Amino acid sequence: MLRDDQYFMNLALKQALRAQAQGEVPVGAVLVDAEKRILAKAHNQTIGRCDPSAHAEMTALRKGARKLGNYRLLSTTLYVTIEPCVMCMGAIVHSRVARLVFGAHDPKWGAAGSLYDLTRDNRLNHRPQILAGVQLEACRAIMRRFFQSRRGQPDRLPDDNGIPRSGDSCKAK
Repeated sequence: MLRDDQYFMNLALKQALRAQAQGEVPVGAVLVDAEKRILAKAHNQTIGRCDPSAHAEMTALRKGARKLGNYRLLSTTLYVTIEPCVMCMGAIVHSRVARLVFGAHDPKWGAAGSLYDLTRDNRLNHRPQILAGVQLEACRAIMRRFFQSRRGQPDRLPDDNGIPRSGDSCKAK
C-alpha cells in the first residue's frame, strides 16, 4: 500500500463526511490521474439531487470525464470509501479506470468481490486493478456510525424549512 493511497483515501473520507452532513449515506470518492493530480472529488448525493445514480463514484467519474474531455478514464485511480455497487462498478469498467482502491467491503451491494465480482469477469473487455482495505477501520466506522444512528427511525429527512418529512426522500426541483 502506498502513502499516496492513504492520502487520497483520507480525502475520500472527508467527502464521505460531507455526504453524512447532508443526510446522505456517507460514501466519498476521489479520482486521480497517473501523475496523482486530482481530477474529481465527490460524495453521495442521491437524496439531495433526487437521483438514484448520484453515488459518489458516478459523480466522480462524470466530473473526471468532463475535465479530461473523454469518458475513457485511462490511467486513472478511483478511491472510494466503500466497495462499489453493481451500477458503479459497471461504470468503472466501462470508463476503463485503471485502478480501484476502496476501504471497506460491502457484503450487501459490493460488486468488486463481496456480492458480485465484475473485476474478474473475463467476458468484460476491461478489468481494473483492485486494492481493498485502505483505511479499512475508518471507512467501516463511518458507515457503522451512520447506520446505527438511523436504526429504528422512520425514513425522515428535513425539507427546505428544516421540518422533518416522511415519504419520498427527495423533492423534484
